[in-house]
Amino acid sequence: MFSDLGLTQSDYQVYVFLAQQGPQKGRNLCNELNIQKHQLYSSLRNLQGKGLVSATCEHPAQFSAVSFERVIDMYIKVKTEEAQALQETREDLMSAWRSMIKKDRRIS
Repeated sequence: MFSDLGLTQSDYQVYVFLAQQGPQKGRNLCNELNIQKHQLYSSLRNLQGKGLVSATCEHPAQFSAVSFERVIDMYIKVKTEEAQALQETREDLMSAWRSMIKKDRRIS
């Protein structure tokens, strides 16, 4: 599910840790997850960009995960959009197929 939302394994680990442990500062996340600072902040940017993590304005910032219910809602939205795109593709393919069949019948 998390990969369908465009998340890496590192993003997933950061999100789950924040969801379980509550708000954390970057330094604590690096220590607890045993990941490098640049990797952590890359994951935090990705998670923030997708609306899965928020940060306080204080310095140093504290990061918090949104509820898992919100993650599920986002997943449902992604899958619904994919299904709509597939439906549109299906209709285009069926239309192209009907056109080919009509042309083949005229040629025969």
